[in-house]
Amino acid sequence: MATLPRDERYSIVAIWFHWAIAAMVILNLVIGLFHESLLAGWKGSIGIHKAVGITVLVLTAGRILWRLAHRPPTLPANVAGWERGAAHAAHWALYALLFIMPLTGWAMSSGPKRYPLTWFGLFDIPYLPVSAGTAGFSHEAHEVLGFLMAGLVVIHVAAALRHHFLLRDRVLARMLPSAARH
Repeated sequence: MATLPRDERYSIVAIWFHWAIAAMVILNLVIGLFHESLLAGWKGSIGIHKAVGITVLVLTAGRILWRLAHRPPTLPANVAGWERGAAHAAHWALYALLFIMPLTGWAMSSGPKRYPLTWFGLFDIPYLPVSAGTAGFSHEAHEVLGFLMAGLVVIHVAAALRHHFLLRDRVLARMLPSAARH
């Protein structure tokens, strides 16, 4: 794949934030959705889920800070107005969920029951000062928002593949590491 001009692609830092967070979100969706069924025999799955979630929270904060200082490339001129609006809405919804999902999981683990909370067993993550009611609400929100996150991820991937294979434009290529080589 040819290198895209700088104004048509994301920076290599934005690309690596995107793919690292994407891999972790997919891993956490699989663990979150299947830890009681397919992964029931794997005792460490929830500990990994929590550590990955905290990592997503930290990386998302870094990604937002990076984005504030580095404007993303504009969409191609042939992208319709409604598609631009939908893309921006989906991206901001994903950013919001990248914060809310880890925070609700953290709050859920911080309730009066005090579920173990470590970062891959290397160090303890401090508990948030939440009430039983807040922990319970966070549990319900975490579950519902997990399905919303899964749906948005599917839509995001489908839209990227549509641009690449059907529209044959450079929307997906802008986020590939090969497009950012110097």
